[in-house]
Amino acid sequence: MSDHIEEQEMEAEALSAIFDTAFTIRSSTQPFQWCIKLVPIDCSGDDITEESTVNHVMVNVVATIPPNYPESALPIIHIEILKGLSAEHQMELCQLAQEEALANEGMPAIFAVCEVVRAWLADNNVKGLDDASMHAQMMRKAKEVERREAQSALQFEAQKTIDEMTEAEQEELAVRKRREEGTPVNDETFTTWWAKFCKEMEEKKDEEDDEITAEEKEKKKLMAERLTGYQIFSEKSGVFNLEKLEAAAEEMENDVGDVDEELFDDEEDLDDLDFDSDEEDDDDEDDSEEEEPDI
Repeated sequence: MSDHIEEQEMEAEALSAIFDTAFTIRSSTQPFQWCIKLVPIDCSGDDITEESTVNHVMVNVVATIPPNYPESALPIIHIEILKGLSAEHQMELCQLAQEEALANEGMPAIFAVCEVVRAWLADNNVKGLDDASMHAQMMRKAKEVERREAQSALQFEAQKTIDEMTEAEQEELAVRKRREEGTPVNDETFTTWWAKFCKEMEEKKDEEDDEITAEEKEKKKLMAERLTGYQIFSEKSGVFNLEKLEAAAEEMENDVGDVDEELFDDEEDLDDLDFDSDEEDDDDEDDSEEEEPDI
């Protein structure tokens, strides 16, 4: 229940922000009751005289909010005639409002209802609709017939224009219409789009492959056949093999002839060598450099 109250209060705040002074709360306890004053042409409340002059019809939309609204209950809509409309118009507007509320079942619907009622007021913003005399009724019926005939003529001209279009123009018009309306996303439309997308990508790839020159193809072929570092030093490639290289090196060491160690065991021969003579010569040269010349 508290969730419904919170949602209803949020909707009331939104309506107050949209309609400003035209929105009033008649009952602040459940069931809530809201009232929205609607006119065909909104003058923003700056000039009441202008608003009264340009608007020949005016109503209040009174919405009674059930406790379970909007989840499982519809608002109760009542139309109060303020200006320019008859009881028949009131019944028509009430029915129109209830149909719109039903179309928005399960969600906040008051704004949508007000928009539908205001659109009706804009289409019927004619002076004297509340005149119940026979003459006024006849005039209204004549104007209604005239309006419907004009609407039918417009539709006929539009259809005639479409029929006179070429096939290419009709296709372009249909494409623009589809773009404006959009395409609903479901399993069927997505599958169709995905198949078309994949086909386009394959065709694009084939076109790019056809544009590649013979030189580029040869270059790519050489790059594909080039060995990697792992392949070069692996057994499979047959180019280099570290184990075979190490085995060959060891074999070369083993093939070296035997060394006669007795040649290096004669210490007397080594004693005959004068290793100190060079060192003594170096010491004499250093001493001579250090001596100061006689003055």
